[in-house]
Amino acid sequence: MPDGRDHDPRSRPHESRRDKRRALANEHRLVALGEAVDSSAGISRKPHKQRSHRTRRRLIITGVVVVALIVGVLGGGYLYAQYRFSAIPKVHVVGELPQLTGKPFNILEIGSDSRAGLSGAVAAQTGASSGSVSGQRSDVVKIMHIDPTTGTISVLSIPRDTMTTLLANQSIYGKFNRINVNFGNGPSLLAQTITANFGVPITHTIVVSFGGLINASEAIGGVYLDFPYPAKDAYSGLNITHAGCQLVNGFQALAVARSRHYEWFQNGVWSYDVTSDYGRIDRQNAFMRAMISRLKHLYNPLTINSFLSKIPQGITLDDNFTLDELLALAVKFHGINPASMLTYTLPTVPGQSASLGDVLYVDQPAAQQMLVNIFGSSLIAPTNPPPNAAGQTLAPPVVTTTSSTTTTTPTTVKRSTSSGSTATTTTTTPGQQYFDPVPCNL
Repeated sequence: MPDGRDHDPRSRPHESRRDKRRALANEHRLVALGEAVDSSAGISRKPHKQRSHRTRRRLIITGVVVVALIVGVLGGGYLYAQYRFSAIPKVHVVGELPQLTGKPFNILEIGSDSRAGLSGAVAAQTGASSGSVSGQRSDVVKIMHIDPTTGTISVLSIPRDTMTTLLANQSIYGKFNRINVNFGNGPSLLAQTITANFGVPITHTIVVSFGGLINASEAIGGVYLDFPYPAKDAYSGLNITHAGCQLVNGFQALAVARSRHYEWFQNGVWSYDVTSDYGRIDRQNAFMRAMISRLKHLYNPLTINSFLSKIPQGITLDDNFTLDELLALAVKFHGINPASMLTYTLPTVPGQSASLGDVLYVDQPAAQQMLVNIFGSSLIAPTNPPPNAAGQTLAPPVVTTTSSTTTTTPTTVKRSTSSGSTATTTTTTPGQQYFDPVPCNL
């Protein structure tokens, strides 16, 4: 039975010192024995430095622990990202071409007008609850061209009313129709139509619905846009009550991206942007730049987790997309200045169709010049060129690469006001207008 002395704290220092002396004596004997063996074997030994051995051992142990932590964090993060990535809906897109290592590639971005999953006020505002809008169309068609060699990202927008030669459903829509009807049965036909009409090969496809854009904006806490004037759009639900840099989130983020009937309040008068889809494309590009800018500055793990968890809600990827490619794309975006990202709109001219009304026809040779400047030698020969206003499907003109990819032909635009008067201005189409919002930082 213990008598208490063995557990007396006062006895421990003495025992500790005795243990240290005993350990030290044993260590000296072992070292002396080792030196004697080495000496008899003719081996010359450097003076022993006990402290340096302990230091090296601690450094090695510390290094191993740090490496283990890094591997654990990265491994866990990657596995978590893989878990989130697997939750994103995938779709098989026929006609995509494989990505070649180190070569430029193209991602088709489709903004779907599908109202699936919307409820409450948002559903009512977008027409989902009333059933007035059914099916799905591609309100947004963008092709993101990524060049790993130059480290540049260019985005080409194709207006939704652009006439194309259809590859299928001609008994329903005719031989020629707007590009957005090709998305009714999914992204495959739209991707194939783009390649067949314009010779642009598609490597990957991303589809974003109304709900997907709302969820993505809410996950990152909204984006910052500077509105030069108060703005509204009765059709999309946009309602910006004051000018200046402000946070745009949720439904208002969707309303900005959807706005084709944009109005701004200047000098006591509401004026109307008659550029329609062109104006919307410019505002979408501004929104995209603002979102990239926002993502570049977010490092909060909770925010990143929220963003990853909400991506599957309303966003679909093609089944060829891998997590590594998505992460590489994220890294590429993180290193780019959003203001330097090049954005273009396919040149078109307004026209009339007997069965469709107001439509847009591809403007040649300006369109082909833009395609060559953006996509270069990766373009392939179109098998089904788009029609011109006369209904002809002519092969694209032969052009050479130039340093400019913008259309600078002045266009006269009449802007109507709510009072019924019109203001006629000369502007450059396409291009950001002075009344449109631009990215900003608070």
